[in-house]
Amino acid sequence: MNRLERLETLVAAARAAGAEAADALLISGTSLAVQWRLGKLEQLERSEGLDLGLRVLVGRQQAIVSSTDADPRGFQALAERAVAMARAVPEDSFGGLGEFHAALPRALDLADDAEPSVEALIARARAAEEASLAVAGVTNSEGADASYSRTGIALVSSNGFAGEYARTGHSTSVTALAGSGTGMERDYDHSSAVHLDDLEDPASLGRNAGERAIRRLKAARPKTGKRHIIYDPRVAGSLIGHLASALNGAAVARGTSFLRDRMGQRVLPEGLSLRDDPLRVRGLRSRPFDGEGMPGAPLALVEDGILASWVLDWRSARQLGLRSTGHASRSISGPPAPATTNLWLEGGQGSPTALMADIDDGIYVTEMIGMGVNGVTGDYSRGAAGFMIRGGELAEAVSGITIAGNLKDMFLRLRAAGDLTFRRGTDAPTLRVDDLTVAGA
Repeated sequence: MNRLERLETLVAAARAAGAEAADALLISGTSLAVQWRLGKLEQLERSEGLDLGLRVLVGRQQAIVSSTDADPRGFQALAERAVAMARAVPEDSFGGLGEFHAALPRALDLADDAEPSVEALIARARAAEEASLAVAGVTNSEGADASYSRTGIALVSSNGFAGEYARTGHSTSVTALAGSGTGMERDYDHSSAVHLDDLEDPASLGRNAGERAIRRLKAARPKTGKRHIIYDPRVAGSLIGHLASALNGAAVARGTSFLRDRMGQRVLPEGLSLRDDPLRVRGLRSRPFDGEGMPGAPLALVEDGILASWVLDWRSARQLGLRSTGHASRSISGPPAPATTNLWLEGGQGSPTALMADIDDGIYVTEMIGMGVNGVTGDYSRGAAGFMIRGGELAEAVSGITIAGNLKDMFLRLRAAGDLTFRRGTDAPTLRVDDLTVAGA
């Protein structure tokens, strides 16, 4: 019995137990990871697992049960427990299955054929750390990690949907330390990819981590005041993440989004667009269908600066009188919830150098700390580190600062360079926001 047949059997057991509707999710996975530090193997871990989730609906009442046992002989008891739970919980006016859509094959190229050996992972981690330690001035290492994973996902619903797919992941990360005592600084680099041949060179990652750690030595705290801020691409995605959170249909329906009343209005400058595409070939967050069986499709959330869509699953869509955008995320033990996939900001122009050329006293941010964002008001306050900008060029390192503003205003003043690369799943080019409050010395 294959995975889809098992899930069909489980859904049938739920209907027989009294559920008016049901869906079943199976996630199986294998992972292999190594950690290498100071020339020695510190950790080797391999795990394999299978998880099964069943959601049942009795009228407007809903319950979810999960199990690690996929033996069909236990399905009847699992289904009966789920139905009994559903009959005991309050009604959910907006819950329920989504509309039926046939599972269409998608050539997204989401799975590598071969699993790397332990020796190959060790070699990758070792190469990354050795390259970081070879950088003059690097004094220590927090080690390097290399990992591989393969995940299989199958979903069957009583509305007729049945689909499955597999995805793999490869990653390398390395962290280097420079200086000593209280003057020690650390920095890192990492790479993640669906296919091994898309992964960045580990030695290059190690050199980057070491050189970044060296540049952060002797960091100072600038005086408190208003400054123009440049966000490096590796932290610029956090700003886009805050925007995506405000466009999440669940937050909009609850009234906890600072953009809840801005549909059809300008939220970004002209020329900038925010897009999401679950169908990107080899995308880090790609999938052929979402957690409710909706087919994937590209989505323009902000088009030329104008708010065009929320991120919706079926529950949040019903609350807002809309339709799902096919963005339901799903876990074994929880109900569907809206979430982005491959998200990026496009429309930037020019180089990062040109973006900061006219800044006489600003800050180039390379690291963000903490999550001080108020989703209701848009108030923004986060710790940061990076470099001073003087005369349009990078100067001394800075740390221990806090950057504050309001995201509604920040997004409207956003400027973007044209150096967008797809590396993280949520991606943005180098970004600039003027006149933010910097709390320092």
